[in-house]
Amino acid sequence: MHPLLILAIGVVIVIGGVLLLRMHAYLALVVAALVVGLLTPQSALDRYWVEQDKLTAVNEEEAAAQEVKVANAAKAGLDEGMQFLVLRGASSTAPLEQVGRVAVREIRDATDEKGNKKSIAVLTSIGGADGASLTLKRGDVVIDPRAYRAGLATAGKTVGERVARDFGSTCASIGILIAMAAIIGKCLLDSGAADKIVRASMRVTGESGAPIAFLGSGFLLGIPVFFDTVFYLMIPLGKALQMRTGRNYLLFVLSIVAGATMAHSLVPPTPGPLFVAGELGVDLGMMIVAGCLVGLCSSTAGFLFARFANARGEVPLRESPDFSLKDLEELSKRTESQLPPLWLALTPIVLPVLLIAGNTVLKTFNLLPADSPLAPIAETLGNKNVALSIAAGVAMLMLVWQQRTSLVELNKAVGASLASGGVIILITAGGGAFGGALKQTGVANLISEIPTQSHLVVLILAFLITTAIRTAQGSATVAMITAVGVLAGFAEEGQLGCNPVYLALAIGCGSKPIAWMNDSGFWVICKMSGMTEAEGLRYVTPMSILMGLVGLAVTLLAAWLMPLNA
Repeated sequence: MHPLLILAIGVVIVIGGVLLLRMHAYLALVVAALVVGLLTPQSALDRYWVEQDKLTAVNEEEAAAQEVKVANAAKAGLDEGMQFLVLRGASSTAPLEQVGRVAVREIRDATDEKGNKKSIAVLTSIGGADGASLTLKRGDVVIDPRAYRAGLATAGKTVGERVARDFGSTCASIGILIAMAAIIGKCLLDSGAADKIVRASMRVTGESGAPIAFLGSGFLLGIPVFFDTVFYLMIPLGKALQMRTGRNYLLFVLSIVAGATMAHSLVPPTPGPLFVAGELGVDLGMMIVAGCLVGLCSSTAGFLFARFANARGEVPLRESPDFSLKDLEELSKRTESQLPPLWLALTPIVLPVLLIAGNTVLKTFNLLPADSPLAPIAETLGNKNVALSIAAGVAMLMLVWQQRTSLVELNKAVGASLASGGVIILITAGGGAFGGALKQTGVANLISEIPTQSHLVVLILAFLITTAIRTAQGSATVAMITAVGVLAGFAEEGQLGCNPVYLALAIGCGSKPIAWMNDSGFWVICKMSGMTEAEGLRYVTPMSILMGLVGLAVTLLAAWLMPLNA
């Protein structure tokens, strides 16, 4: 069955199940993942899992070639004399067949244009499968025979095992994070810390300036911290402000999203733009400056949409398992003497940001040598799960100290927050399982056969390719990493017609549309804010499209007026 048809069936199951049949989101996502997994051909599964461990995509030209260079040979564990299989398919979605072998002829040290040392392995053809000489081509897969067999073994697992694998990997990446963030949010509200921050902010910006404060804070926090984490930390403030003002809750939620989501895809050191910049050879400082400029334009467009949507629609502040509206109202009536000091109220929010961002800065700019005894400590404290766990501990201590909460009451509060967070974990992991099932269909590989041209057309194509991958499998970071693998050849000198930073920006902007039900961030926004799925599709989805298009327009204009090195 064609990958696009499988994708369409999965989309119908999720959207139809949630909106028409009123299925629980978790159930709809898991059912869709199982159906997609059942419909995926075995050849597509084999190809997907085998390609996970490939060494490299070989020569860019179709011309005859007898060798290929592999970077980071030491990291890959390569040694002279090792042999690898060469696999080839008739098209990007066709089954892979063994066409020959290559061997490691030599391993040598090299230095890139930035002065970074790396090891390079030169792999030389030792013959085709039929005994004739082997001509390496673009798209060939070079892989260790053991990894090849392991990939086929994974592809041969049952659909239940494959879905469970993606479900579990998603839980591993976000489970602790969501649980600890839920505790932090509950403690911020119970202790009055969220209300204290809101009151202090309103004294500076006024009520009319609060949405802009959310927008700017979201953008700044979104540079070093993942979008999900930023939203977890800021949504309690939006709830507290709504209880204080009684209006504009939709505006507050969308302002946070508009700021944090663009920084996530455009400004290093977040993983997506950092990886893309590295693959395209873009100077990191240039990527940061350009990403900030384009991101601010896109975030401004998203903010204007948020104001437009807020003036014509309303999302009420709904009750959640950890908080009733009566509880929120009572908390908002506390006097200043009943609230914690501002420095303490900010600590559970600022502390994880400092820990995560600090570790990122140390690694990005090599400020802490790898052999330093402090390096493991910085790595541990900068891990998002550890940082959020420390912040949760501080938040609980603040609640006990400020409100004289007993351990029994604290346990009840934590239990309520975990009950709410558990549902979010299940839904998000279900989205991860669905997205993983879609990736295994090979739908992302279809884009490699699209004909390409140069300059502005290439930037538009880069945007469309990334958008197609993002829409199909949900993850913005995965979409960027996949797209740059297809488009990296255009960044070579003389190929693009403008500075490759514009190609990186086009890819980043393309990772925004279309946020919908296979995106874990979509579910985090809906469930943490109390939006229904229909409200998420009505407000979050079109805003993601608008911000991506505005970012592309700004990128195209800049590439046209200032190509820089055309």
